[in-house]
Amino acid sequence: MKYILITVLLVGMITAPSCKREELLSPLPPTSIIDSFAFDTPERIINQVRALYSNLKNGQFYGGRYLIYNDIRGEEFLNQLTNGVTGYGTWNFALTNTAQEVQGLWSQAYYVINTANVFLDGLTTKGKGIVSDSLALDYEAEAKFIRALSYYSLLQLYARPYWDGNGSKPGLPLRLKGNKSIQDYSLERSTVTQIYDQVLTDLNFAETNLPLQYGTAALNTTRAHRNTAIALKTRVYMSMQRYDKVIEEAGKIVGAGPVSSAATGVKHKLESDITTVFASPYTSVESILSMPMSADEVPGTQNQLAYYYSPTSANGGIGNGEYALNPDGIIANTGWTAADKRRSFIHTTASTGKKWLIKYKVRSPFTDWIPVIRYSEVLLNYAEALVRETNSVDTRALEMLNEVRKRSDAATTLAPADFDAMIDALLTERRIEFLGEGRRSPDLLRLGLTIPGKAAVVAVPATDIKYIWPISAAELLLNSKMIDNK
Repeated sequence: MKYILITVLLVGMITAPSCKREELLSPLPPTSIIDSFAFDTPERIINQVRALYSNLKNGQFYGGRYLIYNDIRGEEFLNQLTNGVTGYGTWNFALTNTAQEVQGLWSQAYYVINTANVFLDGLTTKGKGIVSDSLALDYEAEAKFIRALSYYSLLQLYARPYWDGNGSKPGLPLRLKGNKSIQDYSLERSTVTQIYDQVLTDLNFAETNLPLQYGTAALNTTRAHRNTAIALKTRVYMSMQRYDKVIEEAGKIVGAGPVSSAATGVKHKLESDITTVFASPYTSVESILSMPMSADEVPGTQNQLAYYYSPTSANGGIGNGEYALNPDGIIANTGWTAADKRRSFIHTTASTGKKWLIKYKVRSPFTDWIPVIRYSEVLLNYAEALVRETNSVDTRALEMLNEVRKRSDAATTLAPADFDAMIDALLTERRIEFLGEGRRSPDLLRLGLTIPGKAAVVAVPATDIKYIWPISAAELLLNSKMIDNK
């Protein structure tokens, strides 16, 4: 009898340090079992669904590092320790195919994709009939949502942005069937468009078949429901510069009335105090999807957000002081007032004057829940799409922009005078609102903007090979049809 995911396991074993290889020999989470029996009972099937989320929130992916890499590529953080294990190569754009982050994230993301594919295959051949048709559709939709999120996330680092050639550049190997052996591993890269098309196909299916909501706030925060799929589609269409579709999708959540709360499904809204979003119990209705952590399930060593961004205890923090805030970054913006509640996420070490992000506050083992997408992003996506589609300072867009700003800074009302000022205000608001949440690099790349320089690291224009990551060396080794980025 074969265990699932032999192919991705081999990739992981090649890329992992020796101390991790024993762990990789038993890669399945505790809820997973031999695939011959995995779909025999309803409990075993739901355990497979839980395992999909568990794999997604692995520290190498959405448990921490995916967000971290996308933030430290930008200009908001300064590396303090030059530690190659904690993203130094990402921060200073010195990555090679064999870099730990290049191989680790690729391997984990495709591990997630393969677990989703194996689950979908098994659900079709064995699981339907064990659970009701409606529940089988729910589970299928969750697996396809997770697969879509994984493919979309890989595109943001390993492929040229959609605007470059209108999606015609090399994307990713598009794997839609589960691999259980090495023999069928070779596969050419599909185009960026083909990957985005599959992402949207999966998300459209998810939207149609996911439940409107679950029975508890915790499940509404940690499992995909209808509004989760729609919210992610707004992000996907933003990356494609399909602003008409962003408007269409965001309108399903925000509705035609007041923008303060979602019109249907889970009643998402902005919390009156943003700090409550990042504090226990983490089940705010603003959180459309978060990765839950607990003492029994943690991101793992050197993957945790607080470990990277918070200073050491000697400097008033709880982390390892890996990345301080850049004094010339967004924190220097004079429009971001001292009264803004989001300034409370910034800590200054008195002895050095260095500033740090303390949005994540739980001490080791660092069990802060990881934000994936929030209602504030839907509002800002919607607003930016309206402005770009109408080429104007759209009134409703301005309402949404100020909804986000005034939640944290009630005394400030933004009033951009023209299109350029409005776009600048929206992008600035995103830098403030999502600091430390992994949105900076994708925002720069989707618009073809130069990645700004920081300290001694020079700026990276959109034409530079370093604008995206190289392909994992393990993938190039095991996939004979794979080509590297050039």
